[in-house]
Amino acid sequence: MPCKKKITILGATGSIGQSTMNVIISSPDMFEVHGVTANTNIKLLADSAIKLNASIAVIADESLESELKQLLSSHDIKVASGMAAIEDIAAQDVDLVMAAIIGFAGLRPIIRALESGTNVAIANKEPLVAAGGYIMELARKNNAKILPVDSEHNAIFQVLEDQNKTAIDKIILTASGGPFLNWSADDIAGATPSQAIAHPNWIMGKKISVDSASMMNKALEIIEAHHLFDMPADKIDVLIHPQSVIHSMVSYVDGSILSQMGASDMRTPIAYALSYPHRMDSGGDKLDTKSLCELSFSQPDFDKFPALSYAYKCLELGKRACIAFNAANEVAVDLFLREKIGFCDIMRIVAYAVDELLPTIPEFELKTIEEIEKLDNIVRCAVIDNEKVR
Repeated sequence: MPCKKKITILGATGSIGQSTMNVIISSPDMFEVHGVTANTNIKLLADSAIKLNASIAVIADESLESELKQLLSSHDIKVASGMAAIEDIAAQDVDLVMAAIIGFAGLRPIIRALESGTNVAIANKEPLVAAGGYIMELARKNNAKILPVDSEHNAIFQVLEDQNKTAIDKIILTASGGPFLNWSADDIAGATPSQAIAHPNWIMGKKISVDSASMMNKALEIIEAHHLFDMPADKIDVLIHPQSVIHSMVSYVDGSILSQMGASDMRTPIAYALSYPHRMDSGGDKLDTKSLCELSFSQPDFDKFPALSYAYKCLELGKRACIAFNAANEVAVDLFLREKIGFCDIMRIVAYAVDELLPTIPEFELKTIEEIEKLDNIVRCAVIDNEKVR
């Protein structure tokens, strides 16, 4: 790359944030870190800010600001707190914002970055699921790039030929199948949080690991791919690929199928997003093609993993359904991780939100971020209050 890129990392203490830090540290001459943020993990935030020589560290929980200042008192690093401060740092002048805040909470900072015309490497699915149309239009309006970090969408981004977009037959999202791929339906019903977060291939945060176990992760990716690549639902397929070597594929009308392969290491797509349009050494694991002995594929079981069919249903129903789908899932996964509900109750709650709750909510326009947040909040509150979730 010709000169250093200035980076802000939103969600620096999470799995993606820490992997981003590792990539940057492995190539210190390529990047300058402006800001890092976290929700409550002040010790890891302070440590990350020091290692990255960041200019500013922001903690979402305002009650922790004084403790963060103490941890950074011997370093020339500014400190701020609160969600407003996180939104402000997202809007400050940098070359790239790494958006790795978990869930819908990451939406506002992404909006602020795009409004400033800053390129965003987006690692969390939920903002695009709930507000994909709004985000993509905002990016176009402000001439900002959306660079997908999710391994599947990053793979598609690498092999999708813009000049031949009309010749695309299918986008094929690959899925490992998660820890419950070969479990019976009865065994899945009794799954515990510790079993659900034990992904066979990837090291991820708890929420995304549970989503992977239910294949909700892939369902969210279907909706995300629809927005990122302006692709109709009937041109987006899912294929089970347990080895997680081929991260996704694009099939063209001439019979060609282009795929991106790599090790199960998030540093690879992160490095691609950070260095785009160039390439760099990620410092991560490399795929040893000589050791590959089997690449297998199969169709997903929509009965055992109904989240997949609901993704297509929500795209057909429209953005209200996508917002409800995501909001209910975030609430349900949190309840499951706190052992308030069983694993299969996650999808039961999501189905209730889309099929029963949503038709009772008066329709209003979803043209602004405030209106999108309003519907998201209505769904969350209704799901939590309804006795059906208990």
